[in-house]
Amino acid sequence: MKRNSRNNHVSRAPRAEARKGATPSGARRASANGQMSIAPHVRAFLIALGEDPDRNGLARTPERVERAFRFFTSGYGKTVADVVGHGVFEQETDEMVMIRDIELYSLCEHHLVPFYGKAHIAYLPDRKLLGLSKLARIVDLFARRLQVQERLTTQIARAIEEAVNPVGVAVVIEAAHLCMMMRGVEKQNALTVTSCMLGRFRTDEKTRSEFLQLAIRDRR
Repeated sequence: MKRNSRNNHVSRAPRAEARKGATPSGARRASANGQMSIAPHVRAFLIALGEDPDRNGLARTPERVERAFRFFTSGYGKTVADVVGHGVFEQETDEMVMIRDIELYSLCEHHLVPFYGKAHIAYLPDRKLLGLSKLARIVDLFARRLQVQERLTTQIARAIEEAVNPVGVAVVIEAAHLCMMMRGVEKQNALTVTSCMLGRFRTDEKTRSEFLQLAIRDRR
């Protein structure tokens, strides 16, 4: 009799957790667009932290977090062609095109906390111009994924190269990482700088220097 009582107790526990939405069966619930729902996992995460997911302030948090992370990672499933569209124009010019201080926000793939900063982009056209807004959209395409800054910098440069096949591309990103500010070494003023130089920006020191001087001229 004692053995049966103990077994009955064990068998009831998973069902109790399921009612709380903390089991894989709850997590398999699909969202409206057919993707696996994140919300049940967020609810389980709150429970694991010792929180009450049913209290007033948290009752709708799992759904809010799901919507937020869908936006934060909306770069998945899109291509360079998708964001460039018809934004390529024929033009006889070979002068540098540059946009500075493009704001970017991304998520560190190691801790899922933000890093944020600015991208400076230049390219040397070869009879093809890219619409200015498309440069910013390319930044967002790759920033809105789980990232490391080093890879993000290279992906942006390669995407511009793919879009208009220029003579050269240069990208510099300056960013602050909350994984270094909120935790770990807790360095509040550290700035990570990464660069990717392709084509003439890599081979021609004068062209590279011109870009770098324009990119960082006002940085204190």
